[in-house]
Amino acid sequence: MILEQDLCAVHAALAAHWHRLDGARIFMTGGTGLIGRWMLEALARADVDVAVTLLSRDPAGFAARAPHLAQRFHVVRGDVTAFDPPEGRFTHVIHAATDASAALNAHDPRRMFDTIVTGTRNALDVAVACGAARFFFLSSGAVYGVQPPDTAHVPESWLGGPDPRDPRSAYGAGKRAAEMLCTIYGRQFGLDVVNARIFALLGPLLSLDTHFAAGNFIRDAMAGRTIRVEGAGQAVRSYLYAADLTVWLWTLMLRGEPGAVFNVGSEEAVSIADLARRTATVLNGPGVEILGRPDPGWNAGRYVPATNAIRSALGVSPTIGLDEAIRRTALSNGWKS
Repeated sequence: MILEQDLCAVHAALAAHWHRLDGARIFMTGGTGLIGRWMLEALARADVDVAVTLLSRDPAGFAARAPHLAQRFHVVRGDVTAFDPPEGRFTHVIHAATDASAALNAHDPRRMFDTIVTGTRNALDVAVACGAARFFFLSSGAVYGVQPPDTAHVPESWLGGPDPRDPRSAYGAGKRAAEMLCTIYGRQFGLDVVNARIFALLGPLLSLDTHFAAGNFIRDAMAGRTIRVEGAGQAVRSYLYAADLTVWLWTLMLRGEPGAVFNVGSEEAVSIADLARRTATVLNGPGVEILGRPDPGWNAGRYVPATNAIRSALGVSPTIGLDEAIRRTALSNGWKS
């Protein structure tokens, strides 16, 4: 099984670092989402004395999807925008909760913005109140706004930002405001914060039926359908494989210097049109159709990070390229090669 193979590789990559969590008590938001689930799957295989309390709006749903994790970790009901602080003390707070729904961003941007900003402040307040030794914030490359077309890979030093005149910027602007809150709490309360700006990803557990183009392309190719690109396909993206993402995130959480802010993603850029063609080729799909409709998203340009900073500081590197990421994602969803 692809997921198990990947998790074995993740465990091998992190084996020398798990001891840093021995005796840790973690409070985590967003642990039931895609990225949080990967982090927990990896942690569940670590031979360390660690306890995790997960905040979830739907504990029963999480238990149905991942009963082994629901049994291994303590799940409490609550919404990140308004929850009762958990009892006890925590050594670490991991704040991964966010609603990455494109529909929510398009139709209720106020809720999107409020969820990100209020949720982050609530999580930070928990960290301060319980004296946490580290606060790990999962941010987004969307904080950079639209990437300049002449910048192949956007670095952490880029000071551009989302357009405040465009409601479609609610997600990116919310993450940017949340990062400011992290900075304020670090300065005002002495909180040790590290921050991951995450870009696009592929891998097992990714839903193929949400708004992510890469997942939709894989879904259609697996079904033997022509892949249809709604727009012109000129937008450029990159995709870090989920197992690599998990190694990078845990490495940053465990070893990042206080105040560290790193891009987390792949530098292997590909246009959406070429992504569709590569997906059809890798999965033996019938072909691709480019419809050329206007792009409704917030970023019809580049969305590709520079990752030399995290690779240099923490010694991480991608191990799975794009074509293999497409293949493994399909295999994990029942595709027969």
